[in-house]
Amino acid sequence: MSHAAIDPTLPNVRVIVNNGVRIEGTGGTPVVYVDPYLIEGEPRDADLVLVTHEHHDHLSPDDVARVSREGAVLVGPAAMAERVGAVPVGETYLVAPGESLEVASVTVEAVPAYNTHPDRAHCHPREYGGLGYVITLDGVRYYVAGDTDPNEDVERVACDVALVPVGGTYTMDVGQAAAFVNGLRPAVAVPTHYGCVAGTPDDGEAFAALVDDGIAVAVKLERFS
Repeated sequence: MSHAAIDPTLPNVRVIVNNGVRIEGTGGTPVVYVDPYLIEGEPRDADLVLVTHEHHDHLSPDDVARVSREGAVLVGPAAMAERVGAVPVGETYLVAPGESLEVASVTVEAVPAYNTHPDRAHCHPREYGGLGYVITLDGVRYYVAGDTDPNEDVERVACDVALVPVGGTYTMDVGQAAAFVNGLRPAVAVPTHYGCVAGTPDDGEAFAALVDDGIAVAVKLERFS
């Protein structure tokens, strides 16, 4: 796909810790978080919070509360309706793979997220219902992959920016993530989900070294734990 003009340093994108991503629209609004976790303070600036699945480092009700402004909207997997619905936010939408919605001036497309590698197939099986999301904001398609391996569903995603897990154990590892991104061909790739829960602090740079020329890599992770 042809890509929108994007600053490869992604000044509007933060990877706070693990898979906790913050994306800010032009002029500072809207603000979208994905899987907020171990948030410091109470920024309460989120217009929209997306949750990929119910594991504690992705669905953290306390962290959702810390980032959500009054009237914030929560989106989560339909397969985990009970857990997502129990999070105290203003309005909640449940989506299944392949579904999309428009909320807070953002288009959100739900993408399956699941493991295929035999060593971790039990962590996020396809029937578990975990998600990644393609978030279209200011004309840019940001794909936040969630906890997944390369598979036939995610290999078809069209995006300008791909935020992909690299830490292994529960997700694809550095080499698998780089090969996945090289096939996806975004304008910019961002490593996530390492240095906390799984992976090491060096994984971001190791991933960058394996990504093809022509794909910019922005190593954005702010904190290890």
